[in-house]
Amino acid sequence: MSAAGRSARAIDERLGGAGFARRAMRKAFPDHWGFMLGEIALYSFAVLLLSGVFLTLFFKPSMAETVYEGSYAPLRGIGMSEAYASTLHLSFDVRGGLLMRQVHHWAANVFVAAIVAHLLRVFFTGAFRKPRELNWLLGFALFALAMANGFTGYSLPDDLLSGTGLRLVLGSVQSLPIVGSYASFLLVGGEFPGTDLVPRLYIVHVLLVPGLMLALVPVHAIVLPWVQKHTDFRRGRSTEKAVEGRPFLPVFMAKTAAFLLFVTGVVTLMATFLQINPIWLYGPYDPSAISAGSQPDWYVGFGDGALRLMPGWDVTVAGHTVALGIVVPLLVITVFFTGIALYPFLERRLTGDRAVHHVLDRPRDAADRTALGVAGIVFYGVLWAAGGNDVIAETFRLSLFATTWFLRIALLAGPVLAFVVTRRICLGLRRRDMLLLGHGVETGIITMSPSGEYRERTVPVPEETAVRLGAHRKITSGR
Repeated sequence: MSAAGRSARAIDERLGGAGFARRAMRKAFPDHWGFMLGEIALYSFAVLLLSGVFLTLFFKPSMAETVYEGSYAPLRGIGMSEAYASTLHLSFDVRGGLLMRQVHHWAANVFVAAIVAHLLRVFFTGAFRKPRELNWLLGFALFALAMANGFTGYSLPDDLLSGTGLRLVLGSVQSLPIVGSYASFLLVGGEFPGTDLVPRLYIVHVLLVPGLMLALVPVHAIVLPWVQKHTDFRRGRSTEKAVEGRPFLPVFMAKTAAFLLFVTGVVTLMATFLQINPIWLYGPYDPSAISAGSQPDWYVGFGDGALRLMPGWDVTVAGHTVALGIVVPLLVITVFFTGIALYPFLERRLTGDRAVHHVLDRPRDAADRTALGVAGIVFYGVLWAAGGNDVIAETFRLSLFATTWFLRIALLAGPVLAFVVTRRICLGLRRRDMLLLGHGVETGIITMSPSGEYRERTVPVPEETAVRLGAHRKITSGR
């Protein structure tokens, strides 16, 4: 026996992993483009980690004051924090520094976008149902952590744009009843923002949140999917007890390795040709400066939009002022995202469906769920658009007052309209499927009966198509 064989045998005798490894190598993975969305998130996360390691070698997480004397002439001689100065140094004086900054920023955007697309695919196909409720919660937790880490990373350079966003968040935190002052003190290290803010954000960004994500990603993406049967649509030989697909080794491994290189290449090309977050154009953060048109990264824009749409109402309770203009938006957003996290359990309770599901739904087969999902997308989309109401008004030469009121109305009416329209479309598509099953496929051939009656000849739909279309034959209304 070779040395490698003896080593493998010794490991197996102590850890007992040979049986699991043999089963894992033969695990079937179905071929469908929708399953690639999670892989995009995984591989962009890997790009994030690698580029982040490079950036930590040059970034100084310090609020200490310094005078910039670097290569960017327009800012020479200007006082700024070491965090901002080191980011400028990284962008203009470190070979490949600007490319790596942009790779890191674009990878973060792709990462969150892929998570959102993956969550939507899981939601609309019902892949969150029993026995995958835990994996849904883990995926949602990763989504929340990704947004939190994106915001902290966005705030680290201490430029005017990120400082404006951070000032907005601090103001919102301080407005919370009872806990606001304590939370603000914990975040900034004192009664007012001082030199502790950036170092604390840095620890959260490079240590706390990435550590949690590194712990959750293997469980969410590897352990649970490996233990459970892989989901698939109703097609071919895929059923509740079997799945049709390619084995993990060598087919899936070859495809996923190529996909890793593809994702890395696309992110690098985006970083090369598409400028993002040019902090040198904003200058260092100055509390007295007013930056019109400030926009955060897209995935946190909904919070800014909620604050912009809510009127600035205040009420006095027990001698204390409660800023409803901030508390109400935060409460609405909290309820919205809590509903998303708990949706598998809410749907199970409302429908009474406690069966184990390995076959995915088509969105039209669950009309109520699909309509609710589209309504949620519209709700989120209106808040996101409201985060740029000033930019929209300026770009299209509209009144900012009228734009804000239009978005307020759209926030209330849009989700309801989206629910009704989407549900009707889904039910219409289901009726079309039932008619196709009953009537057959039209051939375009017209025949005449002996009595002189003309009739088009039809043929039954293929068996696989019939199984797919009739999967929910007993359902007369959307779930």
